Amino acid sequence: MSALAADMQKYYDQFMDLLKKAGEAEPGYAKALMEFVKQAEKPGALSTKTKELISIALGVTAHCPFCIAFHTKNAIKEGATKQEILEAGLVAGLMGGGPAVAYLRYVIDACDQFGAK
Repeated sequence: MSALAADMQKYYDQFMDLLKKAGEAEPGYAKALMEFVKQAEKPGALSTKTKELISIALGVTAHCPFCIAFHTKNAIKEGATKQEILEAGLVAGLMGGGPAVAYLRYVIDACDQFGAK
């Protein structure tokens, strides 16, 4: 990892730790959130992979490296290629402008660190 690359595993781990702590503070909260994610991203008219790509684009426009890490890791698990992930990020840049384009750095780092092919 280059000195300029963001540690996307750290963002992923921090998000998962937040869910754990939120669940400890309010039993059922993290479980309900993850069930919501599961229901929203289950296959339907759109595949889970497509929904993860949409989530990556939304994470870019929301300027959320935690979301980018979480959904990039999941997209790769669903078979998304580096090119598909980057194109989702590019669409986000179109809709979100310059600030969103800057967050493509996190998408690239997540692809590299999570082994996108």
